[in-house]
Order: sequence, then C-alpha cells, then structure tokens
Amino acid sequence: MRLRTILLGAAGLLVGVPLLVAGTVAAVYLSHNETSGTVAYGEEERHYLLHVPPRLDAGKPAPLVVSLHGAMGWPALQRDITGWNRLADEHGFIVVYPGGRGNGPKVWFMHGSADPPRMPDVRFIADLLDRVQAAHKVDTKRIYVEGLSNGGGMAYALACAIPQRIAAVGLVAAAMMLPPEWCRGSAPVPMVAIHGTADTIVPYAGGASPIAPRPFGAVPQWVAAWAARNGCAPAPVERKVAADLVRAEYQACRNDAAVVLYTVQDGGHQWPGGRLLPEWLLGRRTKSLDATREVWDFFQQQGPRR
Repeated sequence: MRLRTILLGAAGLLVGVPLLVAGTVAAVYLSHNETSGTVAYGEEERHYLLHVPPRLDAGKPAPLVVSLHGAMGWPALQRDITGWNRLADEHGFIVVYPGGRGNGPKVWFMHGSADPPRMPDVRFIADLLDRVQAAHKVDTKRIYVEGLSNGGGMAYALACAIPQRIAAVGLVAAAMMLPPEWCRGSAPVPMVAIHGTADTIVPYAGGASPIAPRPFGAVPQWVAAWAARNGCAPAPVERKVAADLVRAEYQACRNDAAVVLYTVQDGGHQWPGGRLLPEWLLGRRTKSLDATREVWDFFQQQGPRR
C-alpha cells in the first residue's frame, strides 16, 4: 500500500500541470523522499540515492547504472518505478539515482549553456560519478545512463556532453528538449529507446505537449539523428516482437554503437514492466516488455565503452 500511495500521489510527476496534483506530489515527496548523501554544488545542495548490492564483490570493478527520474520526480520514486535495485542484486552492479533541481519534487534543466560539458546538471552528475568512483570500485568503462521522460532528455544531454565517460544510454518515454544540432560531440554512444505511440505527454509523432513551451520532434526522427551521429546504416532493420511491440535496430554503426527503438503500439507515458502509474492520466502500459531488463540487456550486449 505504501508504494501504491507514492505512485498515485505522484501521478503528475511527468506532467506537472494541475495544481491539485502538484500539491499532492509535493506532500508525498516530503513523506517518502530518501537520500544517501548530498553534493554541494555552488550554493545548492544536490541529493542522490545509492544502491550497492549486499553481496557485491568489493575487490572486483562493478558496472554502474545512473538512473534519472522524470520531471516532478525524485530519486526514491525513480527507484520504485523502475526496480533497478532488484536487477542490480541479481547481476552485481551499482545503481545511483541523482536528484534534479528543486527543494521538493525535482526537474532536470537542459538549457543555459552553449557549452555542453559546462551545463550545470551535467557538471553535477559528472561530480557525482567522481564521488561514487572514489568510494566504490567502479568499472569506468561500464558506466551506463538511463532516464524516464525528462530524465531521458537528461541522459541525451550527458551522452552529448561527456561521451568519454558513458558506455551506453537508455531512454524511456524520453522528453527530448534539445535539438539534435546541440549535440556536437563526435564519439558514438550506443542507445536504446522505448516509446509509446499514444503518449500524450511526449507525442511519438511530435507536436505540442502540456509540459513543454515548444513542440517536440518526432521520436523516429531524433532516433534516426542519433543513428546518423553513430555512423549507422540509414535504414533500420525492423521486426515485430509482440502484438503491440516493434523493434527497429540501426546496424553497421561506428564502433558497433548500435541504436535501437522499441515502438509500443497504443502505449502511453509509462515505464513498461515497472510500477504502474495511473493509466487515466498517463495512458496504457504494455505487458509485452520489461523496460528495466531490456535496457540492462542492451547495456550488456554493448559491453565496455570503447
């Protein structure tokens, strides 16, 4: 019941529009926020949540997954929605959930810098990586980043700004606020994206959204732009993997940095296979895919950063 209360109260974590919902989210945040530590960043204190499996071999370098929450979310909520801790215990890797900006429910900001590595939220996460690496034996060639909605957009920003530190990224219902031309880095970064065709928050075909001042671009187009950056063959190989799920993979990429898009027919703004957010607000969640496991499998297939 506790988790159900968290998720229902946080129904607007990705929308952030109705005042009543926003107030409820803030109240739930105050009751259920958890942190492992803080990072002083200028005059601001940034929070994070860290999970280290209890049976992790302390003498062996472990992969690290950075999991980024959606707008109006926070680290513990991202943990509960995605279930990364369970998979980390099963496969032996560390997970860190950074917190965006804000004194309550938080947001990732992807503007204010024409120089990607100097973007404030990029610098915060880079500093957090340094802190985790100083405290734990991390395989620095196997640092992966994934994000939900606004967190997916932040994962894109990190792949552009510090590709030398990231082995692969996963984007679920990603809110891509930055145009492809913002990404000036040349290093290819493998990427897997999962997006529903009935997502009204970040429309699959692009267009206006209640959360953004400008229309979003079409999901297949920004995936194609990522594939072009990675030097992949222009036409993806598509196959239907379930009644409501199509997998499109761009192949022959530079450094074997694959790009994959899972299209969920009639899927909403959800984390497939994770904790269900209210479908009346965010749309249908497919039962054909476990996004957490699929993203991790993709990370494993890509292997260490090259």
